[in-house]
Amino acid sequence: MAFTATILTLYPEMFPGPLGISLAGRALREGLWSLEAVQIRDFATDKHRSVDDTPAGGGAGMVMRADVLAAALDSVAPGRPVLAMTPRGRPLAQERVRGLADGPGVTILCGRFEGIDERLFEGREIEQVSIGDYILSGGEMAALTLLDACIRLLPGVMGAPSSGMDESFETGLLEYPQYTRPATWEGRTIPEVLRSGDHARIEAWRRAQAETDTRLRRPDLWERHEGARVQPPSGARRRNRND
Repeated sequence: MAFTATILTLYPEMFPGPLGISLAGRALREGLWSLEAVQIRDFATDKHRSVDDTPAGGGAGMVMRADVLAAALDSVAPGRPVLAMTPRGRPLAQERVRGLADGPGVTILCGRFEGIDERLFEGREIEQVSIGDYILSGGEMAALTLLDACIRLLPGVMGAPSSGMDESFETGLLEYPQYTRPATWEGRTIPEVLRSGDHARIEAWRRAQAETDTRLRRPDLWERHEGARVQPPSGARRRNRND
């Protein structure tokens, strides 16, 4: 069964948007994944099709109503993870993206205004996800980002299945620097090792560059990578405890 994405949004016209072109668009046309954008206002019950109200306790802005959002969520076929794009969520990481891409698809709730009534998260099983420490106008752009990250990993989307394995975050490191022709540009040449034809040397150079760049540019990633690398196998830990 193809990867299926259902988006709950106040702006269904934003989809597929950029996902309708390039690799994702071709995969969509070929049936490698499918997309449905659901208008949240269709589940409002008053004549004004209200989906929000003033914050309890006072304050600026409006808050999306739990009853309307729950009705929209309940209309979607079960069996897929339900995600809400919100800056209060857990930061999205490549490991989670790969897990989602390996599954049947996702249902994504796109927040707007000041946020979502907290009771929705208490009453429904929803994974809150953030794509970064900054604020967007709504969850739609975040949903597009998440879907793009997932879709490129689906079988048949990228030309070579191995083409994504050396990219940033796949191994816990940033990707090594890339070069292409011309061999010399503005007096700068491609590193000699990459022109040597010695695949073992090239692999070692790329690994060293990835480690150096990660350590300098993303010390948080480097710390996690080093921590994972020094952990003994689980079996070894068990044997040590029983000695």
